[in-house]
Formats: sequence, structure tokens, C-alpha cells
Amino acid sequence: MAEEHPPEVPPSIGERSSEAAAAGWGAVFLSTATTVFLAELGDKTQLAALLLSAQSGEPVVVFVGASLALISSSLVGVVLGRWLARLLAPELLERLAGILMVVLGLWLGRQAMLTLPLFSSGLSGGA
Repeated sequence: MAEEHPPEVPPSIGERSSEAAAAGWGAVFLSTATTVFLAELGDKTQLAALLLSAQSGEPVVVFVGASLALISSSLVGVVLGRWLARLLAPELLERLAGILMVVLGLWLGRQAMLTLPLFSSGLSGGA
């Protein structure tokens, strides 16, 4: 004779949303921390902190100052992003961010290319 098990009661809406919120929070936190960490490696900000620490001999003070600066600039980005998310659809916001990154990359590449001939001619002129 087969055992009868009481039917499983599905979790309530409140339980499901709190579990989803916890999983969502963890995923957002991990992806944000990883992305920002990797983006900042070798960045000019990290190099500036390295130089300031070496010059000043006060690594703890440089760390606190650099941390507060990164927190402040991140806060500006988060507040601006939240405001834009209220105005624009997520897909449009993602596309605009991608376009902005490409435009900035092209502009910085152009700036670098414009300075290369000046830099190389300055070296050859001194020899």
C-alpha cells in the first residue's frame, strides 16, 4: 500500500518574495563588487593612490581618503542611475550607456592618437 503524504503547501507570497529578494540582493552585490573591483584595477585612481601613499608615507590616510572619494563618486553614479531609471526604460538606459562608452572610447582613442605624433617628434627633435 502506498504511503499517503500530505500535499506540500507552496510558500506564501511573502516568503517567496523575501527569498527572491535575498537572492537578488546577493547577486546584485556580488556583480557590483566584482565589476567595480575589476574596473578599478590598474586605473589611474589606483595609480594615484599608489603614488600618494609612496610620497606621503601615510598609507592609512591615503586609503581612507581614496575610499571616501570612491564612495562619494559611486554615490553620484547610483543617485544619477536611480533618477535615470525612473525616466527611461531599462533597455534604453542600457543602450545609451553602451553608446556613451563607445563614444568615450573613440574620443579617448582620438586624443591619444593626436598626442602620439607630438610625443614622437619631441623625442626625435632632441636627439
